[in-house]
Amino acid sequence: MIRYIIASFFISFVINTSIGQEKNEVDQFWSSLQSLCNTSYKGTLVLPENDPQFAGKELLMHVRSCNDTEIKIPFFVGEDRSRTWVLTKSNDRILLKHDHRHEDGSEDKITMYGGMTTNVGQAGIQVFPADAETQVMIPAASGNVWWITIDKTTFTYNLRRLGTERIFTISFDLSTPVENPAAPWGWKE
Repeated sequence: MIRYIIASFFISFVINTSIGQEKNEVDQFWSSLQSLCNTSYKGTLVLPENDPQFAGKELLMHVRSCNDTEIKIPFFVGEDRSRTWVLTKSNDRILLKHDHRHEDGSEDKITMYGGMTTNVGQAGIQVFPADAETQVMIPAASGNVWWITIDKTTFTYNLRRLGTERIFTISFDLSTPVENPAAPWGWKE
């Protein structure tokens, strides 16, 4: 009887420990992002190829700030250092917000829009439909869906505005880190 109790306890311990150590898709995605912290990567505009705001400009992302619940990724377009992607993890969901600043560091009129994942997603992709705050702030963006993909060599940032032709994709080459840039506008060290 004692052997049975000890064996049952041991089996239960092994099963519960191994289950507890497995990372779900959100945690795997988050770990992949955290592994990029303090590094920068050049990007390529994939779609639309001739976007007037992004085409022909150096695109750079800097995974600048990471902790267990928040990752901040400034995104530079040429000399424009106004954008930071802010990802916040809570309860197996990730919130994506777009922090936009003026050169003096003050908030842009349109800032902190985005959305939260609706499920755990996959280890290599998380999808963020526009939230209610975004729908109020930017009514035309109520059909926005953003997604981020990550694997060993590539990070992509994507936007699709449902019901329109609007689609946007930038791909970053993770195999070749570049020198970290100056701080984004409004960044407090």
